[in-house]
Amino acid sequence: MIGRGMIVALLAATALAGAGEAWAAGGSVFPVAPDEPHAVTVKATGDGRTDDTDAIQQALDRARDRTGHGIVFLPSGRYRITRTLVVPQGVRVFGVGATRPVILLGANTPGFRQGVSTMIVFSGGDQYDVGQVPVPVPTVVPRDKVVRDANSATFYSSMSNVDIEIGPGNPAAAGVRFRMAQHAFLSHMDFRIGSGFAGVYQAGNVIENVRFQGGRYGIVTEKTSPAWQFTLLDSSFEGQRDAAIREHEVGLTLVNVAIRDTPVGIEVDRGYGDSLWGKDVRFENVRRAGVVISNEKNVFTQIGFENALATGTPVFARFRDSGRTVEGKGRAYKVAAFSYGLAVPQLGHTGDYATEADIQALPAMPAPRPPAIRDLPAMGDWVNVRTLGVVGDGQADDTAAIQRAIDSHRVLYFPVGFYKVTDSLKLKPDTVLIGLHPAITQLTLPDNNPRHAGLGTVLPILESPRGGDNILSGLGLFTGRVNPRAAALLWRSGEHSLVEDVKIMGGGGTPTADGKPLGSLAVRSGDPVADGRMDAQYSSIWVTDGGGGTFANVWSPNTFAQAGFTVTDTSTPGHVYEMSVEHHARNEFVLDNVQNWEFLAPQTEQEVADGPNAVSLEIRNSRNLLFANYHGYRVTRSYHPARSAVKLFNSGDIRFRNVHVNAESGYAACDDEGCGTFLRASKYPFENSIEDLTRKLVVREHEFAKLDIGPAGSAVAPAPAGIAPVEKLADGFWSISGAAVDAKGALYFIDRRFQRIHRWSEAKGLEVVRDDALDPVNLAVDGSGHLLVLSSLGAKGTVYSFDPDGPKDQLTLIPPTPARAGSGATTLLPVNWWNNGEFRDQLDQKSYQFTTLAEMFARDVGTRKAREYVSLDGSLSLPAFRVWQQGPVDHVGWRWSDGLNANGLVGARQGERLFVANASENVTYSGTVGPGGTLTGLKPFANRGGESVAVDGQGRVYVANGQVFVYGPDGSEVGRIDVPDRPLQILFGGPDRRTLFILTHHALYSARP
Repeated sequence: MIGRGMIVALLAATALAGAGEAWAAGGSVFPVAPDEPHAVTVKATGDGRTDDTDAIQQALDRARDRTGHGIVFLPSGRYRITRTLVVPQGVRVFGVGATRPVILLGANTPGFRQGVSTMIVFSGGDQYDVGQVPVPVPTVVPRDKVVRDANSATFYSSMSNVDIEIGPGNPAAAGVRFRMAQHAFLSHMDFRIGSGFAGVYQAGNVIENVRFQGGRYGIVTEKTSPAWQFTLLDSSFEGQRDAAIREHEVGLTLVNVAIRDTPVGIEVDRGYGDSLWGKDVRFENVRRAGVVISNEKNVFTQIGFENALATGTPVFARFRDSGRTVEGKGRAYKVAAFSYGLAVPQLGHTGDYATEADIQALPAMPAPRPPAIRDLPAMGDWVNVRTLGVVGDGQADDTAAIQRAIDSHRVLYFPVGFYKVTDSLKLKPDTVLIGLHPAITQLTLPDNNPRHAGLGTVLPILESPRGGDNILSGLGLFTGRVNPRAAALLWRSGEHSLVEDVKIMGGGGTPTADGKPLGSLAVRSGDPVADGRMDAQYSSIWVTDGGGGTFANVWSPNTFAQAGFTVTDTSTPGHVYEMSVEHHARNEFVLDNVQNWEFLAPQTEQEVADGPNAVSLEIRNSRNLLFANYHGYRVTRSYHPARSAVKLFNSGDIRFRNVHVNAESGYAACDDEGCGTFLRASKYPFENSIEDLTRKLVVREHEFAKLDIGPAGSAVAPAPAGIAPVEKLADGFWSISGAAVDAKGALYFIDRRFQRIHRWSEAKGLEVVRDDALDPVNLAVDGSGHLLVLSSLGAKGTVYSFDPDGPKDQLTLIPPTPARAGSGATTLLPVNWWNNGEFRDQLDQKSYQFTTLAEMFARDVGTRKAREYVSLDGSLSLPAFRVWQQGPVDHVGWRWSDGLNANGLVGARQGERLFVANASENVTYSGTVGPGGTLTGLKPFANRGGESVAVDGQGRVYVANGQVFVYGPDGSEVGRIDVPDRPLQILFGGPDRRTLFILTHHALYSARP
């Protein structure tokens, strides 16, 4: 994100000062083009009449260099387009000149009158090496142009200092489609939407200092392509016809945003929730509601605000489903705190739904706050380091030249290049370092640098002074592959310092000066393994010794480092906005002896090879902290159980708002069955969201809106006791699931990592039935007592059968056959489902309604399967669910299907009802089994629907969702069974079918409710 000059800041502050003021054009951030030989400059007419589409597109297409990245300069002018512009992955577009350039859609442009059509599409690469485009962007003009959408591997693409204008007669037009992953932004833009549909349709990562005027909506968006959060900073909306923002599932985080003169501020779509967090949001003359909340009593509905201000907004919150409202107080009022969703009362407790609304009347609206992101110095102060003897070719040692430049100049600009350094660079208290593209503008340490070898104290690439007023923007920092004493950034600067648009190299999306891949060892991971040793450098970013400031749009995925972002020994306030910290072996975030920090939209990810044991967030000896819209994710390919996303040591006074812990993500591919999308679901998210090691308490809820942790050492009231004790039957497993019970009540289950099939019975205890290398995933027992086994072996998976008491070397493969109707067999279905609309637009372009999760689920489970696997005795039918192949088309690829995703199978005959969980909604349903493996007549039963469901002989329904929740036949909650570990699968067995078997990763438990 490129900061503003002082004149721009004054204009923006004036525009935000009150309702009804004139809409003034934003000033140009780049009054002259930066000295950047790497950039491609658009050569077009720019008179507002000539069709400049081809000229702009040609410049965009030429911009990518050998690394796949590039910069485009668009000079001042008015550029009329008639077709969609496609921005290639990794390309950044900057407007340059005395006035901001405008990309204009002229009046009544063909192709922009029906549905949704986007003027500018940010595209992505072939993330999964599919070759084809599985889901072409549906909003391109012309419609027959095939464009690959931005996806979860689309990084760095950006646009800044360019205005978008939609002329009359274009009701379908949207300015920008921006469904990005990490380290991308739109900034310093005005969207004059006029007759159009929206300024931005499909948002991602960060939008900063952008103003939306008019239109039906300012922003319309659903889940981002990687399902990370979307953060909106220092922006405003005015005069939208329906709502300023219409969204769902996007993890919307707002800081210093003004919404005025519109019916609705933020509308969450019907049938959906979101993790919505707003700080310092202003609502002015928002007539119907500041926020419309949908999908009440659902864990994915997490709505929170802090210090929101309103005038002329009689209703702050309106609940779509119930009609309930939270009203303001007087003409002007302050919402000091608002929270709606599942609230966890204390550590060690489960949650329930609650509304907090601390609303105070005001005599008048306060003045707007300062911007969250401070301005960069005016361009007249920038000094190009190349004019000071700095080379930047990746070969010459630039250490001394850069240090001399720092010592003699306040503001340094780094053109694209790789700047080799061999020692720490020490910033002055007012040093400002600026680049335009961190992927290809890097300060790098050479491998095995002598200064960074061996054992010793930290030697960072950049070191800032205590209390400094420093700015670091638009640069990449790479500490090399083998440099044990290295860190990228040692930050001691003060409260007003800024680190923005900075990438710590070493993980995904890392170009290198030598052009070599980061690692030489091919593994089943999203990133290569470190050449030398993972977890062998200091933390990439280390804030310490009274350091603080603002950190915005920072990406830190260096596997070589011990952590991505560490804060120690400071009470100076810190503000973190949209930070992605990933792929470390031990810790992602670490805080030790820290006070007065807030983390808004922090996201972590652990890769399959890099981070099987990594902790997302570790907090030690700290207090007065806020974490809002926190997302702790583990990749779907994970195979290693992990205990807790957040670990606390001797810490308190911590507020968690809108917590999201998961391990599923979308996948788009093509095979011999056609192209499509599928939601891959891992069985290995963190078991607990939060664990307090000092108090020895955990929070099992994976999704919740609110938890306040009291002072360190304060007492925590025990949770109410469960309704039945549990007994541990066996332990020492890697991770068990896929269980089934035979006619005598004996339990069969799989320890998948070791490919073992176990049996447990009261008579013999624990046995090993089979441990052949046959990749068992889920089991069922047929009428003759034989096991039916669903295996992940083979491109389409495999089903086989064997007699558990028969010869150890015998099994029978069962081929799929055409599905039969009315066979009388028991149909086997997944007990838990994952169903989501990722990687595919869900907006109906005629009705302008989004397909809901409930509608998607009903559609998919109601679709007949053409084939089935029938047990040898004909008593069982397992539908042949489509299997999605990821990776090599051989035995080492990953395979995904509804059956392989599931923790177990449940069965019923056609016409009978059974219970299943849809985890994407967190809802337990009942449905009627139909022909072709269908489930119809769905009825929501409980608003918990996690890992598994079981029903006892009295019709009571048991749901595994952190603990085991028990419901009466009428859906009323009657109690809870507490288990020492997270339940993954539950089912009834034993000789009398009254023993509830509870499978966790490492242990088997039972209860007699």
